[in-house]
Formats: sequence, C-alpha cells, structure tokens
Amino acid sequence: MQLIDLAKYPLDLPDSPAFAHMLSDVQGDLAHDGCAVLKGFLTPEGVRACVAEAEGVADRAHASGSRTNVYFSQPDDGLSAHHPVNRFFDRSNGFIPADNFATDGPLRQVHDFPGFDTFIRRALGEPEDRFFRYDDPLADVIVNTAGAGNGFPWHFDTNNFTVTLALQNAEAGGEFEYVPNLRSTLGGSEEVEAVEAVLDGNRDNVRSLVLEPGDLQLFRGRYSLHRVAPLKGKRARHVAIFSYVEMPGMVGSPERTRQLYGRVLPVHLERAGQRADDYLD
Repeated sequence: MQLIDLAKYPLDLPDSPAFAHMLSDVQGDLAHDGCAVLKGFLTPEGVRACVAEAEGVADRAHASGSRTNVYFSQPDDGLSAHHPVNRFFDRSNGFIPADNFATDGPLRQVHDFPGFDTFIRRALGEPEDRFFRYDDPLADVIVNTAGAGNGFPWHFDTNNFTVTLALQNAEAGGEFEYVPNLRSTLGGSEEVEAVEAVLDGNRDNVRSLVLEPGDLQLFRGRYSLHRVAPLKGKRARHVAIFSYVEMPGMVGSPERTRQLYGRVLPVHLERAGQRADDYLD
C-alpha cells in the first residue's frame, strides 16, 4: 500500500526536476509567511490507514478541559492582568501520545519514509547541525484529537518547526488560524502588544486555512501565534504532528508535558530547562 502520493510529491526522486520544483514551491511559501501546505500529500489509501490507526488508539488520548495562556505557563502577579501571561482561555481537546504508535504503523512509516526528514529540513532552509527530530518519547509522533467545543486556543509552539498531517476533519469549524512571524526568529522580543491585540479580537493579521484529510503542513509555530477554531458536530478532528527542533536531545518541559499528555517520564525531569532560546515557553 502506497501511503504518500509520490506521483505528486516525489520524495523518492530527490535529484529530479519534479522534486526541485516541489521543494522550491514549499520554500517560497515558508519564506512568505512561515506556513506551507502540500495538498493531498497522502493517497486516499494512506488517509484511510492513518485514520484507522488513530481511531484504534483514540481511547488512549489524554483529554483535558483546562485553561491555558499562549505560553502554557503559570500566571505572573508581577505583570498586569491584561498581559498575555495572565490571560487564560479554555482548551478542550486531547493528544494521543507517541508511545501508542507502532514503529511499523502507517504514521511512523510516513515519518520514516526515506528522504522525508531531509525534504523537511531543506524546505525549512535549516542546516543539518540545527535540525533534529524531537527526542521526546511522548511527543515525536502524536495525534491531536478534538471534538465539539473550544478547540485549541491561541498559543505558540514549544518546537521551532512543526509538521502536521491532517487526517480527519470535524463536521464543522476547526479552521487553522495564525498570525505569521509574530515573534522574531532571532529571539528576544515577545511582541506583547501584538499578542494582546489578537487576544482582544483584532483579526487584521490573522490568516485562516481549511486543511483537508491527507494535507501535509509545514509551520513555524514557535514564531507564529496560532489556534484551531472551535469545532462542531459529533465527528472528531484528528491531526498527526511530527516535530523537529534546533538541538539534539530536546524534550518537553515537565509542566507542559503533564498538561498535554497527563504524565511525565524521567527524561522530562532530567532535561528540564534545556531550550535553544529564552522565550517564555
């Protein structure tokens, strides 16, 4: 069974003109606003296989209905109530941790396809010594699953580069909304006023995408504020997430790992505080 549409996206032919054209298109989109979508990256058979795998372990998702800020951090009494650190929003979804997906299952077959990582790295324009798979045993390949409710409110990602694979949409809602490059890739500026404006409802710089099952998205979520719009209907929204970072050995913080997966492993405690930048999250 062929999971990836190699006729459209020839990862198996890295020296071909078709591959060069594909790579150029994705690089252009990422340079423009930090987001690129490869429509129909999976074949219909690939979509069915990945959805079946996700559905088969959906009962192992850590579902939560917490309130979080854009940084997944604690409030700060030293800052104003209007500061993004002190503004909390409802989050109602779940994550199926990575240790539920078999090494020979369809999701990991996609992630491990020869040339997949190299294509992602080249598309992002990252040097080999600053591009690594997320080393978190609960979070390198996960599925976000969400039903009717608040979806995922505005936030920044912990990982510099996130690759998502749309598997199944809700009956309505669930648009991917983002403010491109709100934080600088050079670090140092949180752009607090701009974040506050979005939280206040300003949509001047908000972009909205409808991702269809089988679409692959490359996104610089460390720098672009983003959310999943509220969902409606009985059908769950499933999105697989493959994560990449700038340093080898990086894992999630203990606090954020507990929020997202309901548990931590010894490695999360051992490597707490290991980050490539000084942003709040």
